[in-house]
Amino acid sequence: MRQLVLMLSSGLFVATAAPVMAQAAAQKDSAKKGQLIPADSRPPKGMCRVWIEGVPAAQQPAATDCPTAIKNRPSNGKVIFGDDFADSSKKAGDKPKLPPNAKGFTTSKPPELLLKRPE
Repeated sequence: MRQLVLMLSSGLFVATAAPVMAQAAAQKDSAKKGQLIPADSRPPKGMCRVWIEGVPAAQQPAATDCPTAIKNRPSNGKVIFGDDFADSSKKAGDKPKLPPNAKGFTTSKPPELLLKRPE
């Protein structure tokens, strides 16, 4: 019985450790491959672009619609979406300004309810 428990517990350990090790290796590989995409090479909003690893930015395929880019992505490429670019020129503390006619909604107090007893 002890051998069965030992064998099952070691099998469970190996079964759970193998995927974790594979994910860690994949993350290391993708970190090595990761190259920065120049801002002028990013596709416009609403479009996508296939980015092929190891190819200079000037020789990358042109921007196209996203379904076509996803369908035609080669194994050594990735799809860059035009609207997922984070603008680093904006500060983290910047809040969007409200239109002039919307001011007062955020600081207004709720109306007071006056309840009267029936006589």
